[in-house]
Amino acid sequence: MEIITRKTAIDNLQKYVGHDLSEWATKFEITSFKEDKQNKGWKGQVLERLAGLTNNNSPAPNGIGFELKSVSYVLRNGVYLPRETMAITMINQKQLIDTPFFESHCWDKLKSLILCAVEWKGKMTKHPKLLDVASFDLLTTDTIVKEIEADYEFIRNKLIISGFESLTGKDGKWIQARTKGPGHGSISRAFYARKSLLAELFKKT
Repeated sequence: MEIITRKTAIDNLQKYVGHDLSEWATKFEITSFKEDKQNKGWKGQVLERLAGLTNNNSPAPNGIGFELKSVSYVLRNGVYLPRETMAITMINQKQLIDTPFFESHCWDKLKSLILCAVEWKGKMTKHPKLLDVASFDLLTTDTIVKEIEADYEFIRNKLIISGFESLTGKDGKWIQARTKGPGHGSISRAFYARKSLLAELFKKT
């Protein structure tokens, strides 16, 4: 079985930028829609195949140290922009208090991601295009990473000083810590990438 590195996966995916994912779903015999109901996760399955990975229950079945994640982009005034923020990882209070950024699960997750910008024209988008591929490896400077570290450490210190419930989506330039889960009474928190971070990662260099 061929082992797929992060670079190989990115190189493979970039060959399909501009392609209609539904056409590849048909070629791979992956069901995208059936009786006007969408098969949740079909785009991710197609992207895995295009990256060179096989489909099974593992997030990266034969990949080394990376995870694929699809990000929805919408066309506004002639420009594609991120549709929403992106969940990074749930927050464990003790781990956040005890762990500096570069030893954290948040950083492990961010640096492992290969992000695929996929066209979104509503919940029933039947012919989405792969718009672009990005990862933190492709950043030309480390400025953003340092600023994300500052966001994380600000949130970490706020937790220590003011408690878990003080964490809100208002904090952080690039990442935020806010509630995750059903209903307004949710007490869980997760790190999210702001739309501005997603837009920055997909800027052409």
